[in-house]
Amino acid sequence: MTDLTQTDDLFFNRGGLDRDRIESIAGDALSGADDGELFLEYCQSESVSYDDGRVRSASFDTTQGFGLRAVSGDAAGYAHSSEVSEVAVQRAAQTVKAVRAGHGGTYADAPLQTNTGLYTERNPLGEVAFEDKVALLSEIDRYLREKDPRVAQVMASISGEWQAIQIIRPDGYRAADIRPLVRLNVSVVAQDGERMETGSFGAGGRTGYDMHFDPGTWRGYADEALRQAITNLESVSAPAGEMTVVLGSGWPGILLHEAIGHGLEGDFNRKKTSAFAGLMGERVAAPGVTVVDDGTIADRRGSLSIDDEGTPTRSTTLIEDGILVGYMQDRMNARLMGMAETGNGRRQSYAHAPMPRMTNTYMLSGDKDPEEILASVENGLYAVNFGGGQVDITSGKFVFTCTEAYMIEGGKQGAPVKGATLIGNGPDALTKVSMIGNDMELDPGVGTCGKDGQGVPVGVGQPTMRLDGLTVGGTAA
Repeated sequence: MTDLTQTDDLFFNRGGLDRDRIESIAGDALSGADDGELFLEYCQSESVSYDDGRVRSASFDTTQGFGLRAVSGDAAGYAHSSEVSEVAVQRAAQTVKAVRAGHGGTYADAPLQTNTGLYTERNPLGEVAFEDKVALLSEIDRYLREKDPRVAQVMASISGEWQAIQIIRPDGYRAADIRPLVRLNVSVVAQDGERMETGSFGAGGRTGYDMHFDPGTWRGYADEALRQAITNLESVSAPAGEMTVVLGSGWPGILLHEAIGHGLEGDFNRKKTSAFAGLMGERVAAPGVTVVDDGTIADRRGSLSIDDEGTPTRSTTLIEDGILVGYMQDRMNARLMGMAETGNGRRQSYAHAPMPRMTNTYMLSGDKDPEEILASVENGLYAVNFGGGQVDITSGKFVFTCTEAYMIEGGKQGAPVKGATLIGNGPDALTKVSMIGNDMELDPGVGTCGKDGQGVPVGVGQPTMRLDGLTVGGTAA
């Protein structure tokens, strides 16, 4: 957790706010409420995009603002403003007071304090000159075009963010965090005759830019994007029907995140709109399936030293050996469900109220060698990478598009296929897991999760695993 003096300089010393006055106004607004906080934010962000041999777009943005929230029972009053001033905070206070009218709550205990810091506090935006960022993207373009004559188009982008927050509660609690976030993406269009296919790869995390400027690193990203594009040039139409599916390690955990993870967030279970509602302590997955949400992994895209309510993040076991044992909780839903908060109260920015959200959600390794898993399947589908998908939280039904997949023929990886989709039900899919690999891997750091109009950075991961009897939608005649 960040030393308060660093964010005090942003919001109070140079920012012009009188801290004592702001704390007094927030305290008055939250008097009689069950919980709430003043959330202050300062954020700088930048992005450079390179396409077809030239800079396509470049941006730099600075935003700041605050959000004031009062919670009474299951109701919340929230007001926010990009004007960080005493007058604006007073106006917000008058608004949120309405939610506690006629309510005599006992203000909840403050979150525990932590000295843990999971990432650097350096501002990456000032570490590398704009010209050097453009030169890197240009070099990626040149490298790929020289590497393979089938490369028809290269798109590369680099982006960074530096967010400083401070959380103030009327009980004297204050917490702060400074969060860097960087990302490098490479996309390739390869052409062979009339056929054109794409491949992409990106990576990032709560670090500086330096690692992405290492030629050994960015060339690895470029090579992977090109490999995917060339592989897709050779793909055939995917078959359809019910079959055995092997999911690869790492990024395929996005299916776990969407089809299962959202259903384990506290708000959906408190309202009983999740397919997992009321199943605590019951078997919801095959033996050997253990799923955790861990916001404490150093430098990871989904990690946070504290969440956006000030609660330290932690590793929360959600499913243990197939048994449902936990939910991801913010403070309000934890209190209403009689459970402990888990450090999963997250918001996109000061303009959004917090709610239960995932951090880094993944399945733990099993004991099978990935080659053994493939060898066990006579005929099936091997799904390595995914694109978009849709999930119904209430039913758990999902549809996911495979961006890289192969047939499994005679226990070996066969021809690449195009147009495969996986169709199923999250809770049901977990019961179909029959083999779990020993190769758990986290994604490279590109995930963004959407919920109720808010997007937050997240991580996913899983080992290779076999699912029996999953429906595959295909394009083969």
